[in-house]
Amino acid sequence: MKLSHQAHVALVDGENFTLYRNEGQVFDPKLVVENSPELEVTNFSAGVRHQDQIGRMLGRTQLDELAHGAAVTEWLNAKVIEGRIDELLIIADPKTLGEMRRHYHAQLRDKLVGEIDKTLTREPAGEIDKVIANS
Repeated sequence: MKLSHQAHVALVDGENFTLYRNEGQVFDPKLVVENSPELEVTNFSAGVRHQDQIGRMLGRTQLDELAHGAAVTEWLNAKVIEGRIDELLIIADPKTLGEMRRHYHAQLRDKLVGEIDKTLTREPAGEIDKVIANS
């Protein structure tokens, strides 16, 4: 995957969020941590879609995790609208990414250069660089 120099990468799962910036070249990314903001998780709108009794009983629905994904997206939307993010790659586990997509602002969609649906939040930056380069 091509990732421009200075492009931002949001690495997200249901509990963690780290914003990186690419200090490398287009086909040779080198991620540097830029920000790990503390988010206020308040948007539990996913609960409307996950009210089936079986899902709750089996623990397949984690509303806190989905709300975290929504909070990350709201934060990213604000930064894009403020003009602080010009290009953005989002890497998130499939469930979080699905929830995030529901909250993308139109301007964020315009700045989005790609999405990778993998859980990489526990991986070192060098491994994340490789995943991006090979995607």
